[in-house]
Amino acid sequence: MDFTDRYVLITGASRGIGKAAAIAFAQKGAKVGINFRNNEEAAKQTLAALPGEGHRLFKEDISKKEGPKALINDFLKSYGRLDVLVNNAGIFLRHGIDEIDFDDWTDAFEEIFKTNLFAAANLSYWAAQAMMKSGGGRIVNVSSRGAFRGEPNAPAYGASKAALNAMSQSLAKKLAPHKIYVGVVAPGFTETDMGTQALTPEEEERLLSESPFRRMAKPEEVAHAILFLASEGAEYSSGAIIDVNGASYLRS
Repeated sequence: MDFTDRYVLITGASRGIGKAAAIAFAQKGAKVGINFRNNEEAAKQTLAALPGEGHRLFKEDISKKEGPKALINDFLKSYGRLDVLVNNAGIFLRHGIDEIDFDDWTDAFEEIFKTNLFAAANLSYWAAQAMMKSGGGRIVNVSSRGAFRGEPNAPAYGASKAALNAMSQSLAKKLAPHKIYVGVVAPGFTETDMGTQALTPEEEERLLSESPFRRMAKPEEVAHAILFLASEGAEYSSGAIIDVNGASYLRS
């Protein structure tokens, strides 16, 4: 996979899967835009870890309606073109229906959907406008195993990722004539701050027991799947959802 002279924007790229993807794209020659919201120090550390030159930071809150348009415009002003958008930013909040009151329940759905679905939808809209003008591109959305098997203690998270899958496949059909290809990577639990901090010790042990590998995914393994979907030659995989869950959940 060669991404020389390709311009890649990754949301939530200051750590975890986003950071691993940024490093992987840069290693293959891409110029990478790292989007972050609050943790500037972590974003700077990711930037410093990227091989090559021409990478940049983009601070923007994409959960706000105006954020995605501003981010895409800033990226285009910096690079002139957008070849790959990776919608990786996401949040996970525990909100078991038998654990919280109604206000917290509705707040959880609103906050999670704003980042996990609406931000990805709006970024895809503005990215597609730019890609249609430049002759095509790739959009890769980071979903979750939870979209298929359910998230008992975080139903809004599972619902947001299921909606992201459906949106991605709809866009894959609509955008193919414009040479814009859309794919999804659906990781299981991954060794990231968001993934591990949300677990109790009992939950972690149960999750480890679900995979024959007896471990979580590494961010670099998820990044590998992202790069495949974004690469030349993967066009006919548009609309695909790649599971990266260590055979812990097998879809028929």
